Amino acid sequence: MPQEQYAHRSTMQTSEGPQVMNFTIDGMGNLRITEKGLKLEGDSEFLKPLYAKEIRSRPGNPLYFQSARNVTVNILNEKTKVLTRLVTGPQAVEAHSQKFEVKTLSGKLLFSADDNEVVVGAERLRVLGAEGTVFPKSIETPNVRADPFKELRLESPTRALVMEAPKGIEINAEAGSLKATCRTELRLESKDGEITLNSAKIKLPNLPQGSSSSAGSRQKIYELCVCPNGRLFLSQAGSSSTCQINTSVCL
Repeated sequence: MPQEQYAHRSTMQTSEGPQVMNFTIDGMGNLRITEKGLKLEGDSEFLKPLYAKEIRSRPGNPLYFQSARNVTVNILNEKTKVLTRLVTGPQAVEAHSQKFEVKTLSGKLLFSADDNEVVVGAERLRVLGAEGTVFPKSIETPNVRADPFKELRLESPTRALVMEAPKGIEINAEAGSLKATCRTELRLESKDGEITLNSAKIKLPNLPQGSSSSAGSRQKIYELCVCPNGRLFLSQAGSSSTCQINTSVCL
């Protein structure tokens, strides 16, 4: 004969008075015992630690964790020592582990961080802040590029800006101009090679000029002269070189 299942209604005495608890052979209240474990319907509040192998929601429904302060997820070893911790609080989300990784669904690394380095695995890193990005120390990258139709600015407000590469540095402005400005000295130095200025027009508008060789001369043709220390200056051209006449500019 089939066994009949009976629902039992039990009363529990609490500080707020008697409370009715619906006990059945399948569980208690919204808590049901199934072949796969426990099934909880509706909202629940756990006042003590909850230990479970797997926590999941119904298919197609979201899973919510709610707390008045923070939600902490700890990964422990066999000695109950915390190996990894994730804390979501009112001020920040903190992750404590030996290494932190963010990957795509296909397993491609997007971001990782540990004690030694921070790796950005995405093909492009975009900085959208109005003030750009501040690097207190060095940065290593094969390419620094601005968005289309946007300006690229490399700046060190109070210290030096150094760019180094063992096989060369290329600065290219395909659709605009390239401008380098400094307060004191701009130096182009090649230790073992040469410096080439390849352009149809090369202008040096603010070179110093030597004294005129003839007070009545009105010609606007000048000779480009080089001092022993490498300084350039202009000297009014004559029938022969006039650089020697204006050597006082080199002092």
